[in-house]
Amino acid sequence: MQRFQSYIDGEFVDGEARFPSTDPATGKVWAEMPEARESDVDRAVSAAETALYDGPWSKLTATQRGKLLYKLADLVAANAQRLAELETRDTGKIIRETSAQIAYVADYYRYYAGLSDKIEGAYLPIDKQDMDVWLRREPIGVVAMVVPWNSQLFLSAVKIGPALAAGCTMVVKASEDGPAPLLEFARLVHEAGFPAGVVNIITGFGPSCGSALSRHPKVAHIAFTGGPETARHVVRNSAENLASTSLELGGKSPFIVFADADLESAANAQVAGIFAATGQSCVAGSRLIVERNVKGKFLAMLKAKAEAIRIGIPSDMATEVGPLATKRQQDHVAALVDRSVESGARLVTGGRRLDGGGFYFPPTILDCDGVASPSLAEEFFGPVLSVVSFETEAEALRLANDTGYGLASGVFTQNLTRAHRLMKGLRAGIVWVNTYRAVSPIAPFGGFGLSGHGREGGLAAALDYTRTKTIWLRTSDDPIPDPFVMR
Repeated sequence: MQRFQSYIDGEFVDGEARFPSTDPATGKVWAEMPEARESDVDRAVSAAETALYDGPWSKLTATQRGKLLYKLADLVAANAQRLAELETRDTGKIIRETSAQIAYVADYYRYYAGLSDKIEGAYLPIDKQDMDVWLRREPIGVVAMVVPWNSQLFLSAVKIGPALAAGCTMVVKASEDGPAPLLEFARLVHEAGFPAGVVNIITGFGPSCGSALSRHPKVAHIAFTGGPETARHVVRNSAENLASTSLELGGKSPFIVFADADLESAANAQVAGIFAATGQSCVAGSRLIVERNVKGKFLAMLKAKAEAIRIGIPSDMATEVGPLATKRQQDHVAALVDRSVESGARLVTGGRRLDGGGFYFPPTILDCDGVASPSLAEEFFGPVLSVVSFETEAEALRLANDTGYGLASGVFTQNLTRAHRLMKGLRAGIVWVNTYRAVSPIAPFGGFGLSGHGREGGLAAALDYTRTKTIWLRTSDDPIPDPFVMR
């Protein structure tokens, strides 16, 4: 039985209590995690505030901060396999995905390391004589970061990297479901030499940990990734401290395939877009919108590919789809599939949880043409694809935008002018054309509507962790006239 600790004020500590963590591949407990409660949260936030204003971190130059980030990136790269194995063990995400993703996480830290001393202020050509006016960009303050169980090291990197580049300090709450990789990452932060209190990493449950963190009076900004319902609680809590928020809330992303598309390429992208990570991805292309005259052919291709996917234990490099992260998630996916079939959706393949241990659910395709299926509106966060067809471009766009979410979208067509029209018309923060699920530290990532607000990645993310200060300097040596003397 492995035991993990929180990282608070430069020390590895136990929480007020401990709780078990379950291996999704077996359904058995494999580790104990520290349960942070309100007193632990308060200690972590207070440490972050002290580090921000009074500790050595506050005296480092931006270039020095960047050097620490470069060192952290190197440590992530050197320890990627260990981190990948922990993420696979604690979340069920397959090792071939965690290994590749965590190796790329190091590039995010390198990007923000290089950006640290390039976050610039401005000189304003003010409309008053004898005045010089500057804008300074300063750290926004102590940041509360809340990340979900899927891809914790990636989803924390897109917050920690830009926040450190901007000079902030932080308290990171790892998900209570599968927190091991992020708690282990704290050891790399410590080894890199970040001053005590700059990065604090805890885990715990919503009411006793998440709520205490998001409403803490010393928190200035909350960066949250998760579902809309939890986000509503976060926003309500932020009314207590008037913290600003950035919210990345997932989606119900449309994947549009026109008859002129390279269907083999589109099918491969669709399979990756919905079945990779066992569908537990915020950008999962969960709504296939395919032109009617190629629907039968395309659906047959997808069915064959889905049924050929290797399902197995996540630690095996040959496995292509592993278990869902929790029993709760498995129950949710199974119930939503059942409701969709009851509403009239036709089950093309999959649809029933697998026998044996672990939280497995097979790649599933639902044909929802002409049916008001709940699978078209609700986010599964699992390996389930819902399919509808269209006849005109206008109909495809209407179907794509028929959702309250707006994170990602995909378009497959060889018609360049059509692609440009859809780029403009799709209400989504990301539009992929003839590709899907591509990301980069250079490119902003985020959505509209129920998919949240704010951006992660790129320069925009770093600027979100700053606030501007306006500085006025009078350059005249003449005394300021008495305002109450008439001249």
